[in-house]
Amino acid sequence: MSEDAQPGSEDEFRDMLRQFLSGDSEIDPSKLVGAAGLPNDPAFVARLMSQLQSAVNRSGDGIDWSLASDQATAIGNSSAVVTPPAEVSALEQAFHVAALWLDEVTYVAELTVEPRLMTRAEWARASMPVWSQLAEPVADSIADSLTRVLSEQAPEEMRDMLASASQVMRNVGGALFAMQLGQVVGQLSTEVVSGGDVGIPLLDDQQAALLPQNVAAFGEGLDVDVDQVRLYLAVRELAHARLFRHARWLRLHLISSIREFAQGITIDTSRLEELAADFDPANPEQLQEAMASGALIPPKTDEQLAALARLETTLALIEGWVDVVTAKATERLPKSASIAEMVRRRRAAGGPAESAFATLVGLELRPRRLREAAAMWQAVSEATGAETRDSLWAHPDIVPTSDDIDDPQGLIARLTSTEPALDDVDRAIEDLLNDTGEDRPREGDDGSASEPEK
Repeated sequence: MSEDAQPGSEDEFRDMLRQFLSGDSEIDPSKLVGAAGLPNDPAFVARLMSQLQSAVNRSGDGIDWSLASDQATAIGNSSAVVTPPAEVSALEQAFHVAALWLDEVTYVAELTVEPRLMTRAEWARASMPVWSQLAEPVADSIADSLTRVLSEQAPEEMRDMLASASQVMRNVGGALFAMQLGQVVGQLSTEVVSGGDVGIPLLDDQQAALLPQNVAAFGEGLDVDVDQVRLYLAVRELAHARLFRHARWLRLHLISSIREFAQGITIDTSRLEELAADFDPANPEQLQEAMASGALIPPKTDEQLAALARLETTLALIEGWVDVVTAKATERLPKSASIAEMVRRRRAAGGPAESAFATLVGLELRPRRLREAAAMWQAVSEATGAETRDSLWAHPDIVPTSDDIDDPQGLIARLTSTEPALDDVDRAIEDLLNDTGEDRPREGDDGSASEPEK
């Protein structure tokens, strides 16, 4: 608390927020809800105001991510339909067949946990711990920037009150961000067909899952027998889950890479200051446009661009491997190629929830070099076999790189070479020995060693 802050200033600020959240101020809460990109229906606004009032009264630090989980689960439940028992049985059988087909074409470890069939709400609840890990660095950055800018832009007579109430402001801002994240994940729950559909391991270790309601919706737009769709998606999901089971390091590596990228995100305080200075509570469209467009997140730094390139390479390698393995395992399906093309188009187009997450976190979870990575894995499979291909996931140091995606033949040459490849240390020793050899006494013209001078 600053030296000039009055003891009751924090309580005064709490009372001001309570008045606004109860609807007793001149500001219309529903307009601000719409500006934040959240649903503007009365039931949701009432629930949000209640959650923000709870945040005002919280004394602890950190974001209450249960708000996000509750919001996402509510969206998943709102559109849920009961899956018929016959469809449940067909999907369970598809998982059994998919496991047998994968055993024939891969050398990665089998799962020790049975695959699950999840409702939309169950997927939202189960995946939220990972989503909150990914979003937390950005949420902290937004809270810090918002608190600082509001304190600096506030009238002189309010600055002491805001300085002493910074924790209250952080709690309210964190609650609003959590509700936004819940909205995004809830919408995603209506789109994804499986646990690995987004490309990152969102569920518990070794857990494969399909969402029957979304699988049925996916198949409706295809002129393909539904049994083939179920089998294809079951193979893809099992391949994805098995890869992360086999490469134990991959899950932590991928999530850590995304958090590393997110931790470098800052908020454009100059743009935030403009919004704070010009903000009209009765006309919040300007704030809505800034939040929806991602204008508050400045251009990526060189370090972030490099981290993003590495992350996109990893995602492309994962999805490319899954594509190649799935294609091989589903050769028995007459319409396998048609389903695969639909999956690729769907991934390339993204969806509204994926776009919203990109706006919130500043990251598009999309493997841009997927086709090139798949072509590399296919070339390696044909040249060296599935066992050698899958062994490349054993350690992060031997996983193919972006250069290998560009030059698959170079990777194949190294894998098929009968001579051991030299690493940087070996090359340095070899160069040192070669340089030393040049300084040795040269042989005479007759082939004998030259006599040293006396």
